[in-house]
Amino acid sequence: MSKKNINTIDLFAGCGGLLDGFMQAKGYNSLACVEWEKYPCETLAHRLAHKWKHKNAANEVIRFDIQRTEELFNGFEDKEYGNHTGLDAIIGRRKVDVIIGGPPCQAYSIAGRIRDAKGMKDDYRNYLFESYLRVVAHYKPKFFIFENVVGMLSATPDGTPIVTKIKEAFSNAGYAVIEDFKAALFDVADFGIPQHRQRVIILGVNKDFFNRNGNEDASTAILKEFYETLESKKCRIKTVKEAIGDLPPLKPSKEVIKLNGKKYSHTPIKSEGVLNHIPRFHSERDIRIFKLLASDIEQGHNEYVNATALKKLYTEVTGKESNIHKFYVLRWDEPSNTIPAHLYKDGLRHIHPDSSQARSITVREAARLQTFADDFEFLGPMMAQYKMIGNAVPSAFALIIAKVLKKIIKKYC
Repeated sequence: MSKKNINTIDLFAGCGGLLDGFMQAKGYNSLACVEWEKYPCETLAHRLAHKWKHKNAANEVIRFDIQRTEELFNGFEDKEYGNHTGLDAIIGRRKVDVIIGGPPCQAYSIAGRIRDAKGMKDDYRNYLFESYLRVVAHYKPKFFIFENVVGMLSATPDGTPIVTKIKEAFSNAGYAVIEDFKAALFDVADFGIPQHRQRVIILGVNKDFFNRNGNEDASTAILKEFYETLESKKCRIKTVKEAIGDLPPLKPSKEVIKLNGKKYSHTPIKSEGVLNHIPRFHSERDIRIFKLLASDIEQGHNEYVNATALKKLYTEVTGKESNIHKFYVLRWDEPSNTIPAHLYKDGLRHIHPDSSQARSITVREAARLQTFADDFEFLGPMMAQYKMIGNAVPSAFALIIAKVLKKIIKKYC
């Protein structure tokens, strides 16, 4: 195994944050990726082709609904997703060594359950892990990496903890996983990622492969070594300033700029040499609020650093009330708060810490906080770019996971 590439499939791939970390680790070979949203697929195929030199990237990135698993394996003709020969045709006789990915997390998200009147109990995404598992059972890789949000640990869509269902399903499929999922919970900030983001990382170990010859303790030993090694990779905290402090400043324009049918509130509209570093349009009211809040921190007044004051300000400027505070200014000397998919709707909780810029963060700044490389180009409308970045695994954290797993593979395979 150590002398050849480790073949992977990426499920619920998004724009490829998890995969990019694995590719950076070297020694991994992406056979195929599955994702059902258009712009993440285009972005991922572009990245595979231009950065990782995959000549057949457009075919390797399959845009399709993973719930239609048999069609995914055998091929499909579809009005929405187009035509494709299927995963089996791509894989051929090659062995899949590792499957990576994590189903959409909205149904497990604590925030999502609060917003939904039924607590997301009827959301189909609660059971997308079953589709993930069908692909695992089909190809029987030696390992899988299953990533998800902290809310998964408390989700009970039908009264039974979802972690109980997941553990039983993985076991029935022949895979050993860690007994206590809480021990698989990590804050990526502890690993040098300039952002607080809690994620559950589940390693699955193929019991039939590793427990052969009656060695029932082999998979247990592998799990123990994986999590102990991952824990040992924790390092110093990195800050917002380290991540985005060197990017070109984007300051409010004295008047609205109109260009190619679009309106811009900040200038320069485009920063030469920096991909995706274009500010979204902000109203005069929001610019005033952003400047006020960032200045409050810069000058040490700290009048608006608690939830009560921020909720009161929101009501004063909008006439609306909110149970949660809508505004948050990033701190230069701390990691960012979590970069969420919600960022595509507004950037009120990700205000740039420089009061002279008076704006929310750009796509590139969100990408920097998610540790995407500067040559990673995001395609599609700006809102789609924010969404795909918020849904991604930080690439630098994925790189750490990939290196730890590669060490395990070299030792045990």
